[in-house]
Formats: sequence, C-alpha cells, structure tokens
Amino acid sequence: MSAETGIGEGVPGPGAPGPDAPGSGVSGPGVPGPAASDPGGTGAGLPDSPAARLQALFEGHRLTPTQRRIAHSMVRRAADVPFLSSVELAELAGVSQPSVTRFAVALGFDGYPALRKHLREVAPAEQAAGPASYNEYQQAVEAEIENLKHLAELLADPRPVQRAGRLLAASRPLPVLGLRAAASQAYGFAYFAAKVHPDVRLLNEGGTMIHDRIDAAVRAGASALLCFALPRHPREVVDTLGYAREAGLSVVTVADSAFAPVAKVSDLLLPAAVGTGLAFDTACAPMLLGRVLLEAMCDDLPDAQARLEQFDARAAARGLFVE
Repeated sequence: MSAETGIGEGVPGPGAPGPDAPGSGVSGPGVPGPAASDPGGTGAGLPDSPAARLQALFEGHRLTPTQRRIAHSMVRRAADVPFLSSVELAELAGVSQPSVTRFAVALGFDGYPALRKHLREVAPAEQAAGPASYNEYQQAVEAEIENLKHLAELLADPRPVQRAGRLLAASRPLPVLGLRAAASQAYGFAYFAAKVHPDVRLLNEGGTMIHDRIDAAVRAGASALLCFALPRHPREVVDTLGYAREAGLSVVTVADSAFAPVAKVSDLLLPAAVGTGLAFDTACAPMLLGRVLLEAMCDDLPDAQARLEQFDARAAARGLFVE
C-alpha cells in the first residue's frame, strides 16, 4: 500500500469511505488515484497551479526511481518546465537525456517534444526570468521563497493537513520521529506539541532501541506516528516506518517530495521541498509545514487553548522569559 500524498489526490468522493476509514483515500506514485482519470487536468480538489497539474499528470503511472526523480524536479520547477529542452531537464534532474525521453514515453507520449507541447497547452505560463545579478546566497534564498510558494499552492486544499491533524490529536501518546538531518524538525515539532498535547514522545536518535520505544508507545495506546523525513533519507527511517505500520500505527510523514523513499511506508505523506543551492540543504518549507500541522492538531484538541494559557500563567509566575 502506498502513501496518500497531501497534494489533493486521494480525497474521497461522494459515497466513498470517510477520511479516517481504514484503507480510504490511499493513493500515490504508481497507484491510480482520482486524478488518474484526468490526465493533464487539475484533478478533483487540486489547486489550479502548474505544480498541481503536473502532479495530476503523473498520477496513475508506475514510475521507476529515475523517473520519479525527473517528476520531482519537474514539480519543483513547474513554471519553467514547458520551456526546457530534454537536455536541460536531464541536467536539472541529474539524469541522462535518454532517461527523459523514456519518462515521456512512460507517460503515454511519443517523446519529450510531445510532452512539452502538452504542457504548454494545458499550463500556459510566461517563463520566469530570474535576476542575473543575484549572488549564490541570494539565489539560495530565492529558491526557498519558491519552495514556500509551492507549499502555499499545495495548502490551497487543506483537507490532507486537516486529516493529519485529526490523526495526531487522537493519538495518545504521539510518537514524533526524525533522524539525522530531520532530527531538528522532529525536535521543534515535539517541543511545541508538548504544550498542547498530553503525551508527545520524541524519537530523534536511531539504534536498536527505537523499535522498543515504538512498541511501548503502542502499548500505551498510540494510534499514529508523525515522521519528518529529509534527504539524505536514512535506511533506518524507512525500516522504522515499516515497523510502525506493522505495529498498527497510522504513519503521517512530512517529506521533501511525494516521490521520497518513505512514501511507500507512509499512510499520509505531506510534501515540502528543501533547498539545494548551498553546501547543506535548507528546510524552511518542511519547518513551516510542521507548524501548520501543529495548528491543525490544535484545532482537534479542545483543551489546547486552556493548556497554552496555563503555561503562560506559570511562565509569568516563574519569570521564565525576559520581556
């Protein structure tokens, strides 16, 4: 079973099971979803944006890892893709030019020129001209701004995040997983979540005991696990999520792409791209998506506001913060 990605697909239609019904609303790369019957269109519930139209085009196709890499690169540069040659797209994705051609054929086109023609017809847009005067640091910031804009487009359909908020709020305790590069994301979420959720358990160190901690959470009544997964994706994260699902937990994952390796072991995947313009990746969009998830979780915790007010009162009495 693949992940339902939080990009508008997998939304139950009339007469379909509710959003929390077992097995409902699950689709993902290589698994036909509602958008698969609308190639090139926006798909039910998808925001009308170049990135969303591209995502809808890829749904329902079984893509190889190389092809998923091309698809991910196209989504990230959705406004520019209709103007890129096959060589330019290959360089963008870090693959060979023949791989781009095979990708277009896998989508049902005669070749890449036919795919690019289709993209220009269904998603006409003016090619964005980036200022040539930007230095490498400014370019990294501009790239993060584009990632945030892309995230805003995905959040035009709030239902996946709202569903995630319900799952996280209902889980007592709530395990939050993030290893290596994603450890800080998990820590930040857990820090704030603990102010409104009665039992948050941070899993930010790997090793042989991580399965024991998941078992303990399940015995205590946990029903869901939140994972932050960022490149490079540790094999241990994939293995741990698989173990969590086998233990009966619903896995909600914030990842850098709907095509990330963790998609196959997630029940609900919410994508937020990372910046790659510097020596180390930047993760502004995943961090912001984590805060959005906190907001959605608070909406389903009736005593969240009271808990925050109690904390503020205690902090003031202790003189905890310098005003």
